[in-house]
Amino acid sequence: MQSEYIGGTGCKMEISMYDTYVSIDLETTGLNPKRDRIIEIGAIRVEQGQIAEEFSTFVDPGRKLEERITELTGIRDEDLADAPQLDEVFPQLLEFMGELPLLGHRILFDYSFLKKAAVDSKITFERSAVDTLQIARRYLPELPHRNLGYLCQYYEIPHHAHRALEDAKATDRLFRKLAELFYQEETGGQASTESVEKKANNNLFEPQPLHFQVKRDTPATKPQKERLYRLAEQHKITLEVDVEKLTRSEASRLADKILAKYGR
Repeated sequence: MQSEYIGGTGCKMEISMYDTYVSIDLETTGLNPKRDRIIEIGAIRVEQGQIAEEFSTFVDPGRKLEERITELTGIRDEDLADAPQLDEVFPQLLEFMGELPLLGHRILFDYSFLKKAAVDSKITFERSAVDTLQIARRYLPELPHRNLGYLCQYYEIPHHAHRALEDAKATDRLFRKLAELFYQEETGGQASTESVEKKANNNLFEPQPLHFQVKRDTPATKPQKERLYRLAEQHKITLEVDVEKLTRSEASRLADKILAKYGR
């Protein structure tokens, strides 16, 4: 399955100085970028407050999905059967994003997976971003929840949860709503470029640098792969991952898991 670039239009946002960016969301097999994998990428490029293009693709994680992930996202193993691998998709995503800042809800989560992909590909990847979750935490402390689904429901924003492109679009709509309500308060009631620049370090509506450190994974060695095939045959088990796509650390953890459960 190839990545899709889909032209589109959106509503112009006239309040925030921050009106050119990429709103992005990822669906993954779990929460840890060192162990888990991206299974879907959704992004929209907003230029001067209008949606210019969309990016949407499934990604082959090289393993079967856990039932809880399918229940959460609606994504099934069959959906990923013909999907491209991340090393095919990531250069296309980088081209789509250019050097624009990012927008996301809990953006550091998405950035951590993107950073991992960049490090594994030996690509320098540094970005600034606006996080709608941080804005909500500052201005909506009275709400019982501040996840994307709850905030969209609270503001009556259309949202089909836990699919990457829909979440990216919903985050953009939420950002526009939060800017409408709180931007002037954030900038001290002044909307000039000069005032925004003076308060940029504290202005949650302006991109702030993201920081996440992760080490590069290397592919599993031939002896590691041979050992896993041998253990699977010996214990008559079916491996739920593609051994050929494992990293060294993943292969080591899987072998330890098999030995702990079945013995030598």
